[in-house]
Amino acid sequence: MSSPAPAEEDDDLPIRAPEHGALMPSELFWRRHHKWLEQRGYVLRPRYHDTWRPSWKATGIQSYRAEDGIAAVVCVVVDARRTSDGSIVALKQVKKHIHPYEADIGLFFSSEPLSSDPRNHCVRILEVLEVPDDSDVTVLVMPYLHAYDCPRFDTFGEVVSFFKQIFEGLQFMHAHHVAHRDCYSRNIMMDANHLFPEGFHPVVTLQKPDISGSSKHSTRTWHPVRYYFVDFGISRRYKPEDLPVLEPQILGADTTVPEFEESDEPVDPFPTDVYYLGNMIREDFIQTRYGFEFIEPLVSDMVQNDPSSRPTMDEVVTRFEAIRKSLSSWKLRSRIAERDEVELLELYRTIIHWKRRIAYVARRVPALPLP
Repeated sequence: MSSPAPAEEDDDLPIRAPEHGALMPSELFWRRHHKWLEQRGYVLRPRYHDTWRPSWKATGIQSYRAEDGIAAVVCVVVDARRTSDGSIVALKQVKKHIHPYEADIGLFFSSEPLSSDPRNHCVRILEVLEVPDDSDVTVLVMPYLHAYDCPRFDTFGEVVSFFKQIFEGLQFMHAHHVAHRDCYSRNIMMDANHLFPEGFHPVVTLQKPDISGSSKHSTRTWHPVRYYFVDFGISRRYKPEDLPVLEPQILGADTTVPEFEESDEPVDPFPTDVYYLGNMIREDFIQTRYGFEFIEPLVSDMVQNDPSSRPTMDEVVTRFEAIRKSLSSWKLRSRIAERDEVELLELYRTIIHWKRRIAYVARRVPALPLP
């Protein structure tokens, strides 16, 4: 097997495709700063140390089977071990000239009295590090979170808990005059530490930390989880006296926003947030899984073409609470079936689900798992 391409010393050099496992140009920031981060109390994985040599060259295994061959999915965010307590945290590189408001908005929601409000579902900023050799770059330190839908949801009660939390979380942001402006699937995450008793690899999250095998996990019913909005890079905070506000359009990851397609005129970002959340539920649940008819009318209103016809987040939360109270315990404990599920796999999952369901009822575990 050929050797990996050597990592470049300067990430301003022309980008070329690295060989399997080699450092990508976007990862070089972390290698250059790993010693400084260690001095500040955060240890990166060996892959980002300046003494790193690919382990698979000596062992002969494929690079993707070696822990140090696994790159971060989004290289502006990497995992690190905090030396003070051994916990895993996320470090995010933020360029101020591109995202001038991200740190301030994160700190706003991470400060008292907002940080202790149970309706606050904004990721907590633990520390802001000023990069010593680049005044334009800061590093945000945050808890390490997990994709909201991995592992899969087991019951409708688990999803209803998810809906409740993200609705109240966006309502909380709007109540404090902050528009997220990019609240799609990948910017909603969960604290999954209690789901994985043996831990999980921060990139290949269904593997053990050393990627030696699958990581065992529980369900959200046994161990209720809390969900968080992340990434305030294009978010904005407004003064109450400036509302309602019209902002120049800025594209998030969801490119289906009707008001962006119809004109280039400035728009109110708050109804657009409502669309993003509604469309996420439509695409991730209603269109791909059975049994979500109960929320279709609300979602249909949230994704209306006319922004002025969409409900506010206060109205969404009020309507959803009525929907939630109308759902029976039987419905909340029922298994979620995917529309493209293979018949044999469906049978297996149904059997496993009923074993868990009987245990839930016997132990009086709530059908709606709230953290």
